[in-house]
Amino acid sequence: MLDLDLLNTLICVVDEGSFTRAGERVHRTQSTVSQQVRRLEELVGRTLLLRDRTGNQVTATEHGELLAQYARRLLALAQEAQDALTSDVAVTPLRIGVPEDFDARRMSAMLSGFVKTKPGVRLETVAGMSADLQRRLSSGEIEIALVKREPASGECLAAWPESLVWVQGANAQAPEPSSDEPIPLALFPQGCVYRQRAIRGLDKAHRRWRVAFGSHSLTGIQAAVSSGLGISVLPTTAVLPEHRLCNGFPPLPPTELALVSSGGVLNAHQRALVDFLVEEMSA
Repeated sequence: MLDLDLLNTLICVVDEGSFTRAGERVHRTQSTVSQQVRRLEELVGRTLLLRDRTGNQVTATEHGELLAQYARRLLALAQEAQDALTSDVAVTPLRIGVPEDFDARRMSAMLSGFVKTKPGVRLETVAGMSADLQRRLSSGEIEIALVKREPASGECLAAWPESLVWVQGANAQAPEPSSDEPIPLALFPQGCVYRQRAIRGLDKAHRRWRVAFGSHSLTGIQAAVSSGLGISVLPTTAVLPEHRLCNGFPPLPPTELALVSSGGVLNAHQRALVDFLVEEMSA
């Protein structure tokens, strides 16, 4: 284990190029500084400094320069830890769940904006499918979550309807409505309301289908559709320029994006996060 005090002495000698000046900087004698450097060299098994014949000029070896770089980082991290422990600012953890089938860029931008307004908050974000996030809420692992669900399927802090559409790649060719060819689908995992809408709609219309691509990620599904791997059901907000709407497919009832809590009383920071998200999502 490297001693931070010895590392600090090494940095001073490297910066000053002299044991004497380094000693003045750390308020130690030249001999003490020299002894500390020798002790550090023994610990690492490398020569860290080169002294000229007069002993007045000192330069770092290659290993000395390397260790000095690490030493600066270690000392800075140690100072950061000390500052954090002695700070009077209380750090409040906020745990929120976000759906994996939501626009990651949009969510990251929103959460980043909130953190900037609340420097005393440590935001912990958990990503998962909506069904998994509901379970985490029930177990107390998170306090707030944004989930995709059936409309009006429970209490919530706020909700926004989602219009769904069938999409395919701009240059892809979808099977004709009269064709018996299975429709290749790009779908989220089981439990996703978009997946349920797609499969139920096709089953009711007596259309054959197959899963051509599966992913937890909205970006993955969007890319699969763009490349022509499969057709998918997406909210209108997730349709990309390289997508086009499909014709002749079953109508899709809307879903709901809901902001829900674990059921307990929200503290001031949790309420502030909810209010912030409601404003951002409604903009």
